[in-house]
Amino acid sequence: MLGKVIDDPHGLEGKPGITCGLDLLDLETTLEPEKQLRNVTGRLTMTDATVAGYEIHAGISRGPALSHPAIHLETGVSDGALSADNQILGTYLHGLFERDNACAALSEWAGLKQTQPTDYQGTSEAAIKRLADAVEQHLDTNRLLSLLGLNAETI
Repeated sequence: MLGKVIDDPHGLEGKPGITCGLDLLDLETTLEPEKQLRNVTGRLTMTDATVAGYEIHAGISRGPALSHPAIHLETGVSDGALSADNQILGTYLHGLFERDNACAALSEWAGLKQTQPTDYQGTSEAAIKRLADAVEQHLDTNRLLSLLGLNAETI
């Protein structure tokens, strides 16, 4: 999306064809039938802060922008791109902000002068609990089960 074009020759996300990207990074992405899914760890190239997360994508990106990677993965390969003017960062890594040091480094890179530690895990668990409470309070699960031909005792 950040590159020049996204090519979907196999029609994985609609009609086969090429779509213009935002043209913020000098790269092109081709969608391939085999999806990439893996847990990865590494370091941000701009600060050496550690990152961890997962990649889930069908895109293969190629182009000059990749010669300035955003992340060096522990596998020895690089991920993403950092624009020549250091203003745009693109990566396939999900979970980039989950580690405090990476979140602080990226926030500072984006211009935030002071950062505060965050409890990502605690915040995530609290959000899931709020969602579960809302479902329990507002969703008629017995009615839903009956629509599915089930009852609470059978599951």
